[in-house]
Amino acid sequence: MQEYYNYIKSLHLIFVITWFAGLFYIPRLFVYLIEASQKTSPEKEILGKQLKIMTKRLWFIITWPSAILATIFAVILLILQPVWLQQGWMHVKLVFVFLLFLYHFKCHLIFKELQNDIVKWTSNQMRLWNEGSTLILFSVVFLVILKNAVNWIFGVIGIFVLAIMLMLGFKIYKRIREKK
Repeated sequence: MQEYYNYIKSLHLIFVITWFAGLFYIPRLFVYLIEASQKTSPEKEILGKQLKIMTKRLWFIITWPSAILATIFAVILLILQPVWLQQGWMHVKLVFVFLLFLYHFKCHLIFKELQNDIVKWTSNQMRLWNEGSTLILFSVVFLVILKNAVNWIFGVIGIFVLAIMLMLGFKIYKRIREKK
């Protein structure tokens, strides 16, 4: 099985990328669904129907299968390289992977609500929610690349600085949109 290590690693990375692609796009579709729900007929029904089809296809054809396959290949990689489980950076990475699954499951709940025309979020709240997967991606990439303990600590601190900058940027963007 060791001779297939690079193939398994490649497949893991491919499915991580497609999983994140789905997680980046699904909240954007949620924003559009929320905004469509506030329109008048017939635009509300036409947009809502089309956006529901798009979210359903993205969620069940790309995002969920990618999450499952990325996880399967990750488990195989850990079986092939069990020494990683003894390294601190991997423990932190697994915490972020756990957070990613929590984010994924929350997106699934939001998906189900919006499919049933239950709107609990504003479009601005959903725009902010959309940044969650970005922060997790940055954290995981820094941890995997900068395995040195000091470097990944600074990388994680940098992620929190990035989060603050994103929130400030979001507030500025919101003010600009409200002026228009």
